[in-house]
Amino acid sequence: MSGTTTSGHGIRDFWAALPSAGRWLLSTVAVQTLGRGLTLPFTVIYLHEVRGISLDLAGVLMAFIAVVALAVTGPAGALTDRLGARTVLLWGTTAQVVGCVVLAFATTPLVVAVAFLFLGFNFGVSWPAFNALVAAIVSGKARQQYFGINFALVNLGIGLGGVIGGLYADVHKPTTFTVIFLADAVCMLIPIALLLGPLRHVHGRAEKPEGDDAEGGSYLAILRQPATLWLTGLTFLGVFIGYGQMEAGFPAFARQVSGVSTDVIGFAFAVNTAVIVGLQFWVLRRISGHRRTRVLIVMVALWAAAWTVLGFTGAVAGTMAAAAGVLLFHAMFALGETLLQPTVPAITNDMAPDHLRGRYNAVNAGAFQTGTILGPVVAGFMLSRHWSTAFVVMIVIGCGLMVVLSLALERRITPAVNGLGDGGDGASAGQPADAVDGLMPQVPLHDSPRVSTTSP
Repeated sequence: MSGTTTSGHGIRDFWAALPSAGRWLLSTVAVQTLGRGLTLPFTVIYLHEVRGISLDLAGVLMAFIAVVALAVTGPAGALTDRLGARTVLLWGTTAQVVGCVVLAFATTPLVVAVAFLFLGFNFGVSWPAFNALVAAIVSGKARQQYFGINFALVNLGIGLGGVIGGLYADVHKPTTFTVIFLADAVCMLIPIALLLGPLRHVHGRAEKPEGDDAEGGSYLAILRQPATLWLTGLTFLGVFIGYGQMEAGFPAFARQVSGVSTDVIGFAFAVNTAVIVGLQFWVLRRISGHRRTRVLIVMVALWAAAWTVLGFTGAVAGTMAAAAGVLLFHAMFALGETLLQPTVPAITNDMAPDHLRGRYNAVNAGAFQTGTILGPVVAGFMLSRHWSTAFVVMIVIGCGLMVVLSLALERRITPAVNGLGDGGDGASAGQPADAVDGLMPQVPLHDSPRVSTTSP
């Protein structure tokens, strides 16, 4: 199965150009993530208001997921390159099932930590494996489109789950939370069936080119590249002020400072989903051919405005205005997400040689996990001390720093990697990777994928 490119901009053109493996992956995404949506907005609330765990400790426990993920991400990237993405994805998804079942019945911080150990393992190994699998199947302009559309479908599942969870979950009825975590586990059986069935011959593994030494593919060698360092820093900061706060800081802020109900929080995630699903493909058409780093700067502006709006809801806590502000926050945040999700994975995988995609994605995942480690901890620490204004100011300042990092990254990647040219892999725009403003050479890029995604 070879990589696929497409010059079409319509959904039909995109779908027609995909190989069968890509279609299988996309067609089941929304159902897979429905269970994640049932639990994602309410995990902190479940720990704090149902199980009686303090907000400080709940934040630390949430961060523990990312600690475990960070610890396994490096080995997972190497194993993805060596064994193939499918095998690693099976390990991770199975761990997710176990973690959800344990969390459904957890009543003490220790048992919660055990559940989060399994969840963290999944998050750590699945990121590099899944992105490497997608990059092996899809190339060129279709790759950026694929990451964007996949993200929209993920959010469709999460958003629908959030609405259902918001209507069903009741902090006065602990069994309702047990049910939604068990439902999350059941939904994760779908990707397991997919990997064992229709995708059983797909592995996403590439052979190492002749003459390529082991040292050249080490994490140290990858991190020595200036472009990788700047992208890693940008990813970390984006997650710290974005997803790290949205999953922990936002629900806590909305409940403790904005004074809104769990129903409003659930519908806020639904608004998030509606914006992403409704606008993602439109955004993909608008950003095609534009510098990905400049797209990220637009995203940063939207996020800064969103957190500012959320901050002002504290002045009208418990009112309809506060509820409207919470919903508006998620609408603006979601629009920023439609700009972020197609760009960073595309930059990462266009930089990476085929046989090192697992490691490159693992580096990016490590930055992501580090941001999610610090995000909940800082949110729990600050909000438990009622430093809500300082909390929002910190995030807005972080947005400003992201602009600086984006411009620095722009000077260190090729135009092709930055989304210009024909949008193909690596150096396909016709400019060698070492010809960017006289900067240090990047890892060699390839005109077309040389990855076999079917078992021999």
